[in-house]
Parts: sequence; structure tokens; C-alpha cells
Amino acid sequence: MHFAYPFPWWLAVLVAAFSVPAAALPTQAVSHAAFDRILDTYVRDGYVYYNALKAERAALDRYVASLDVAPERVAQLGENDRRAFWVNAYNALVLRTVINAYPIRGKAEGYPASSIAQIPGGTDRVKHRVAGQVMTLDDIEKTVIAGFGDGRLVFALGRGTIGSGRLRSEAYAGDRLEAQLAEAVKEFVQRRTNFNLDRQNGTLTVTPLFSWREPQLVGTFGGPGDKWMDRSPLERAVAAMAYPHLFQREREFLAQNTFRMAFGAYDWRLNDLTGGIPQ
Repeated sequence: MHFAYPFPWWLAVLVAAFSVPAAALPTQAVSHAAFDRILDTYVRDGYVYYNALKAERAALDRYVASLDVAPERVAQLGENDRRAFWVNAYNALVLRTVINAYPIRGKAEGYPASSIAQIPGGTDRVKHRVAGQVMTLDDIEKTVIAGFGDGRLVFALGRGTIGSGRLRSEAYAGDRLEAQLAEAVKEFVQRRTNFNLDRQNGTLTVTPLFSWREPQLVGTFGGPGDKWMDRSPLERAVAAMAYPHLFQREREFLAQNTFRMAFGAYDWRLNDLTGGIPQ
């Protein structure tokens, strides 16, 4: 007996199984729900209960392990979801880097004893597996995240220091990313240790983080503007970025374009809440 099929029955089954509408495809390569709970539990106003996080680290270790997904799963995401994935990955790996060495008691000159900068190779030599790649924290920040060309991401990274962008008590999410990044920029600029206008002396003192990440900031905020056209690209970018988030009298002073910009010191202290928020 002979049965005639237009094409093999098993091919029909495969076609049906993989013909999933685009709307049904996952929007995340990794669920960030666990990281969201970790941040909500252990982070307050950008400071971290590192002692407690180290004692109860299993959830963080599982989340970090989940980041090593097939690279095509990340590549198929929308851009905001990809940005959220990599920022969350970076922030989680910083937390794990700190608790792996906590309590930090370093002796390198130029940094506080408990700084993440005291961890040998913590950012530039220790390797991590993320999305099928083996990278350092510096690789992730300076290659992958910088590659998005979005200067706002500079302020989304909690580098384990007080001088960095404020680590949020929630994970970044693609569907909320624009609002989260806007808030990150606003919070960073409104910290006087990062951006301080002294109208009496005509000076603007800013964090050196701006100069360290100049290409990203200039690319995002350094477009032409009639207020600061005679300034350097970085000065224009810093002024344009900060302007919407300043008090009226500060905006008026900045618009006069008579200020002198100088770099202050970066705060390398660990953002550790175990002993209370540093003053």
C-alpha cells in the first residue's frame, strides 16, 4: 500500500513547531527578576550591604551563572533589552567581584584600603563568562557597552565606588530603560561631588569620570549648541547634559558661558553600607 504526502510528515511537524509568531518570541535572553530581588534586598541609595550579600550569595551566583547564554539569544533582542542585559551583567559582576574579596584590605597607594581598586586585577584581568564570551569588567564596559554609543549608560554602571553612577535598587529593564537612564543622568549631575558650580568664583568642578568616558559623552551630548559653541567638545557635552537638571540660577550662570571647568577628585571609596552611609 502506498501513501502520497505532499512532503514528508515529519517536516510538517517541524514547520509547525518552529513557526512561532514574532510577538510570541521572548523579549529577554535571561530573566532579570532574580537580580531585581537582589538589588531590592541589598542596595539602598546606591550603597550595598556587602557583608550580608556575601553571607547570602547563592542567588547572586545563580544569576551570574545564568548570564552565560548562547550569544544569538542576546543578539536577537531589541536594542533596549540588549542594553539592559549588559548593564545588569556588569553590575552583577561588580557585586560578585567585591564579595569575592570582601572585606577588602589593600595597601596600594592612591586608593582607600577597602576600594575595589585594591582587588588585584579586579576590573582588568579577572575573566567572566557572559553570552558565550570570556571578558573582564573593562572589556564589557569599554567594548560592549561603549559600543552602543549611548553616553547615558556611563551613569548606569555601579562600579563599586561612591564616585560612580548610583547603583539602583532595581534591575534595568528594556521596557523602562529610557526612564531609568534619564533618572540615572539626573541623579549623577545633581550630586555636588560630580558637578559643582561655584558662581562666586566662576568655576565648574566636575568628576574626572567625564574625561575618562569622553567619547561616549561627546557622542551623545556634544552636538552643536549656541550656548557653548566656543567650548571644547567635552565642555559642551557636560554643559548640555547637566543644563536641564540644574536650578534656574545655575542654568542662567551656565548659559553666560563665563565659567572655567576643572576636574575634581574621583571618590574611590567602596559603596559599602555595612558600616552606614559614608558622609
